[in-house]
Amino acid sequence: MVSKNSAAIKQSTFAQDFLSSIVVFLVALPLCLGIAIACGAPPMLGLVTGIVGGILVGSISGAPLQVSGPAAGLVALVSEILVEFGIPGLGVILLMAGVIQLLCGVLHLGQWFRAISPAVIQGMLAGIGVLIMASQFHVMLDVAPESNGLANIMSIPETIMKGLFPLDNSSHHLAAMVGVAAIAVILAWNLTPKKLKVIPGTLAAVVVAMLAAELLQLPVKFVEIPGDLFSAFTFPTMQSFELLAKPTAWIMAFTIAIVASAETMLSASAVDQMHDGPRTKYDQEMMAQGVGNTICGFLGALPMTGVIVRSSANIHAGAKTRKSAIMHGIWLLALVSFFPHVLEMIPTACLAAILVYTGYKLVKPDTIIKLWKISRWEVLIYAVTLGMVVSTNLLEGVIAGTILAVIRLLFTLSSLQGRSVEKGGQIQLALRGSATFLSLPKLVSILERQPLGRDLHIYVDELNHIDHACMELLQSWEKQYQLSGGTLTIEWQTLHDKLPGNNKKHTIENGSPAS
Repeated sequence: MVSKNSAAIKQSTFAQDFLSSIVVFLVALPLCLGIAIACGAPPMLGLVTGIVGGILVGSISGAPLQVSGPAAGLVALVSEILVEFGIPGLGVILLMAGVIQLLCGVLHLGQWFRAISPAVIQGMLAGIGVLIMASQFHVMLDVAPESNGLANIMSIPETIMKGLFPLDNSSHHLAAMVGVAAIAVILAWNLTPKKLKVIPGTLAAVVVAMLAAELLQLPVKFVEIPGDLFSAFTFPTMQSFELLAKPTAWIMAFTIAIVASAETMLSASAVDQMHDGPRTKYDQEMMAQGVGNTICGFLGALPMTGVIVRSSANIHAGAKTRKSAIMHGIWLLALVSFFPHVLEMIPTACLAAILVYTGYKLVKPDTIIKLWKISRWEVLIYAVTLGMVVSTNLLEGVIAGTILAVIRLLFTLSSLQGRSVEKGGQIQLALRGSATFLSLPKLVSILERQPLGRDLHIYVDELNHIDHACMELLQSWEKQYQLSGGTLTIEWQTLHDKLPGNNKKHTIENGSPAS
């Protein structure tokens, strides 16, 4: 009886995973193609990464319901690498990044990649979103994007003019119509009934664009796919490994490893909140991502991360095990192997439009409002990170945001306030904030403002923290205060102490607190 029940459960689980894999496949297909095009790489490379992320990484992942594949968050960095080193160079750098991730997993550093300020992460993603929107806006009109983000932003008006006033029999206006129609379909799809939303809005946009281009015989650009999957591989050569002697290549490898790992771990953490199944094993997931990126580097494909859009689609579609992620990779492989001509019917303007919409979702304008309610500092960190990512590059943007987050932390640790009142002949001084070595000058200033020769009570229960340096200062200052004829009592109250009948007072005597 037990074996029959077990078999029934497995069959039910497989059915749910099978249906979920179809949904994830339909979500992943246009994103794999679009991200590759946004990077300036052949579309097939995005599909290769999706296949490896699904079949290989899905099989060994520490987050069974997370889906891995090419991510929009790495578009700016990959574009920069391709311009400087080409596809062979990208393969070597990605291979190095994969090994770094693998070592981090072996050394149990997986959890540490979650220790990044949320404002830095949001600013980084928003900056990437701006870069994607700026570059793909041009592609949406069949115009070649500029070499950097600022140039893409500055040249948008010129591209708009090309779309509004086509010259020399150009088809920019037709591509623009395809792109606008794709975005309109995606937005309209968000308003459709739940049953219809089983089909992803991006797929609906692709189908509409394909039909329009085919029926109207539009002279726009289409996806270009090589004859077979293996022709897309670019294996590293001895010459390409000469990059190992260049510090720039190592910097880019570490940047890919850090950004990809942070995005994967944050995605895995969000995925854990969406289901009641097994929790993420972060070090195992780190090693799985390392293996996947090492293989992608060897094949000359794009870098991968755990991606929240595909993962959330997987969970919402009812996935129960890792089989869903694995099968979605199999469907990608089958499509590329047996029906590549179908992909060549997709207008590039449609994929660019999907990425313009994706970039907008990365920016998340409401994030500023949420951060503003938390702290003005958070908004500043977000804005600086975003601005630096757009104006310089991804690494410098993250570093700038992290430095500002550290400065904010130091400011918080050095923030100390003191408020004193006189009651019943006593001077009562309440300390708030953090009493650390960074706030020693502030603590000295507060103490020196207190009148001498009195009965002074210092309340420290509202302090977030008091370290050894401040304790020593209080002990030495207590001796000086006694010379003025006063007494010093410190109220070491905790939540338990505040309960009725549990009031405790600890007085500094002979240089140490005594209860």
